[in-house]
Amino acid sequence: MAQSKQPNRDAYSLILEAIDVGIYKPGDRLVESDLAERFGVSRTPIREALQRLETQSLLARDGRSLIVSSLDHNQMSELYVVRTELEGLAARLAARHATAEEVRVLKDMVEEDHALVNDPSALARANRRFHKQIHLASHNRYLVQQLDLVHRSMALMATTSIAAEGRGEDTLVEHAAIVKAIEERDEEGAYQALKAHISQAFVTRLKQDTDA
Repeated sequence: MAQSKQPNRDAYSLILEAIDVGIYKPGDRLVESDLAERFGVSRTPIREALQRLETQSLLARDGRSLIVSSLDHNQMSELYVVRTELEGLAARLAARHATAEEVRVLKDMVEEDHALVNDPSALARANRRFHKQIHLASHNRYLVQQLDLVHRSMALMATTSIAAEGRGEDTLVEHAAIVKAIEERDEEGAYQALKAHISQAFVTRLKQDTDA
């Protein structure tokens, strides 16, 4: 079913968001005509968007078809190394620069997300919003841009670590510790708390892959 045309959204952003929220998953084939119908745009901008996504390695060739890329173990490990350091830096800068309102928003997010602890998909979306808020609270536009690139690649993972048993509750405890350090202007504490949070998510994901 075609969506209503969205003049302020280009085809690239629409496809990227669809991958990010899991409408299209790793291994799914993307067809120009289907995408044009879904998003209510012509095939030319769809074709250009697909070429751009392929250049960024978010899409891969499977014969003559384009499919959503997937990450192997080594790629995932490399991505987490970069993500851990950049996220930690964002938390450090947030502890230095976040406004009182930004801290309040983070605290409210943690509190409200307790209602989602038994819904892994919803909590995963909330988790992305939480991390994005920390990125913005760093008040460093270049860091935000780099983290956006990292999180685009995160969408290529078939599962979320939050789906693991007990991980939802642990995630919120870790989020609360990060926010507490930011609120207390503890730059090193915020940096370490967020790095530990990402590291634990990575360990959980590795276990998921091993058990699969």
